[in-house]
Amino acid sequence: MSRENVKLVRALQFDPDVDLAEAFRDDAAWAELARASASLFHSNFVSTFPGLLDDEKTYPGLDGLRAGWLAWLAPWATYRAEIIEAIDCGDRVLLLVHDFGRREGSAEEIRGNNAAVWTVREGKIARAEFHTGRDEALKAVGLEE
Repeated sequence: MSRENVKLVRALQFDPDVDLAEAFRDDAAWAELARASASLFHSNFVSTFPGLLDDEKTYPGLDGLRAGWLAWLAPWATYRAEIIEAIDCGDRVLLLVHDFGRREGSAEEIRGNNAAVWTVREGKIARAEFHTGRDEALKAVGLEE
């Protein structure tokens, strides 16, 4: 079943040339995306942003996912992510990503290596954890470097 989990998580990722700041800020585009993908998320889906936002806060549902991303993206004029690797961890999928962003008022693009841990339950996404850096994500799935 875990190969299907990787396929499911990969299917939910934006193409690397999509500006995430624009995608999450556009109400109409978000509404369409949420409608199209809602059936892929567990009814109790939550997301967290440890190291990015309040480490203790969880964001329930797809509206919560968007709220968390909007909070993270607030200072960014542009932001995109490219998947480097998707690692099968049973009921979890570890995504290693290379992020590219440009802050408001700056021409310089900032790059970072980050990670996300997606938990799948009953064939649907139950949890998404977005981490700055990879160490905490690796630790979360038991693959500490």
